[in-house]
Amino acid sequence: MNWSLYDNFIKNALDEDGAYNDITVNSIIPPNSKSVVDIISKDNGIIAGIELFKRVFFILGNAEATFRIKDGDRVKNGEIIGYIKGSTCTILSGERTALNLLQKLSGIATTTNELCTVIKDTGVKIVDTRKTTPGMRLMEKYAVKVGGGFNHRFGLSDGILIKDNHISAAGSITKAIELTRKNAPFVRKIEVETESISQVKEALKAGADIIMLDNMNTEEIKKSVEIINKKAIIEVSGNINFETIKTKALKGVNYISSGMITHSSKNLDLSMKNLRNLN
Repeated sequence: MNWSLYDNFIKNALDEDGAYNDITVNSIIPPNSKSVVDIISKDNGIIAGIELFKRVFFILGNAEATFRIKDGDRVKNGEIIGYIKGSTCTILSGERTALNLLQKLSGIATTTNELCTVIKDTGVKIVDTRKTTPGMRLMEKYAVKVGGGFNHRFGLSDGILIKDNHISAAGSITKAIELTRKNAPFVRKIEVETESISQVKEALKAGADIIMLDNMNTEEIKKSVEIINKKAIIEVSGNINFETIKTKALKGVNYISSGMITHSSKNLDLSMKNLRNLN
């Protein structure tokens, strides 16, 4: 990923934090002070977003982050994973913004990896949703891939997904698919969200390429898999968490989509400690 695309995003985050007018640093630290500080993991998990972390200090200038690990590596509580060396003012003023970004993406990668591990022997793939932080979608979806998951749509123009409100607006699943085939590019696959066996049958008959089984129980999923019989790709969604995912990852299901991995992941706890003066 070209992290320079996020320079404006990072600058806005630094502005938000007051990093360009850090009163505490300006009051205590001489402008020519040089230091090195450790980057320490205070959790077990998967790291994601190292280059984004480095970019914060590139933008601020006069300090550089070096890591002993790479994105996708597993880290342990108490492990020193890297260090930052350079201007003490830059290190201290950029600390929170850089850590916030790395912690968030690493938390998403970790949660994704844990979900993937739960169903690793089923052949079902975990995919994300559009339930992402505004302005951070591409970053968060990158973290999903680092954690072993796969990406669903990046945006509304990326793929056709006919959901409940689209169906209500069109009048029926059949009508919604007819309108889509008439007005959308023929090269696009059509996915339909279904909430009942009757809707599954209608979506299949109308020629849906992908059928989402939304908030269905185990028996409904099994029945739907039998009805679809490999005539469409099957995605399962709705209330996916560590307790429910095993009951959803059934034979015949291709994908399970989870909003939890982006909207409810716990940040991986990371810290900067042991600052040493180099002057």
